[in-house]
Amino acid sequence: QVQLVESGGGLVQPGGSLKLSCAASRSAVSISLMGWFRQAPGKQRELVATSSSGGNTNYEDSVKGRFTISRDNAENTVYLQMNSLKPEDTAVYYCYANYWFKDYWGQGTQVTVSS
Repeated sequence: QVQLVESGGGLVQPGGSLKLSCAASRSAVSISLMGWFRQAPGKQRELVATSSSGGNTNYEDSVKGRFTISRDNAENTVYLQMNSLKPEDTAVYYCYANYWFKDYWGQGTQVTVSS
């Protein structure tokens, strides 16, 4: 099993930045895929960004060039640096991990972009 604990959400003005962190209970090197999803009110959960153990990254089109996902294997942590935030980025952000073909989720952290 993998436990995931997120932190770093909050309220930010449009154009601002936030950095989300997700600490895993297992070595990040052993987790094949880690990433971030988000769910806005009344909408389905959607992929934001993923990072494979091999170093490949993938981003949803609307966040390309603004968000950056990274892993710190020594700290068993995955990060999501979010820049140039827009009101439409407002959502609950969930950390995700796929470990031995099973999906694991964090509890979610709220990100609100508003003036």
